[in-house]
Amino acid sequence: MQELQVEQVYIDRMSGKNTDRPELKRMMNYVREGDVVIVESISRFARNTKDLLLLVEQLTAKQVEFISKKEAIDTTTPTGKFMLTVFGAVAELEREYILQRQKEGIAVAKQNGVYKGRKPIEHPRFNEIVTLWKGGDITAVEAMKRLDMKPSTFYRKVKEV
Repeated sequence: MQELQVEQVYIDRMSGKNTDRPELKRMMNYVREGDVVIVESISRFARNTKDLLLLVEQLTAKQVEFISKKEAIDTTTPTGKFMLTVFGAVAELEREYILQRQKEGIAVAKQNGVYKGRKPIEHPRFNEIVTLWKGGDITAVEAMKRLDMKPSTFYRKVKEV
């Protein structure tokens, strides 16, 4: 990006599967008319065609150009817009294949007894603290703090006891 003399760099450490990413939001709020958004790859920008086209449409409305280095796509041309749609569909298909293979792999692992899911976290003082809470000695909020649990986890575990 230094060779391109980029003024601002936004790096999301999250999956491109949806648009609810802090750095993407920051970038979309920051860009202004005449800017050029350069991404390494379309699949890092958006993983489904709908999100990709929506994001590019938002950029276009702000009169911002979009360029993907890997796919060599420039949305200032009709061919670039067409290729963007094609590559977006391919990225979406690729994501669907990954999810499908993941589900199949988990199913096989479960059949073989290898995959048992996440191990439950056991707090050594759970029963003691729940007893204090049920006795009215502490509040539920205090019990959750002592156990370092979120409300949903706390109440689910209380039901299990």
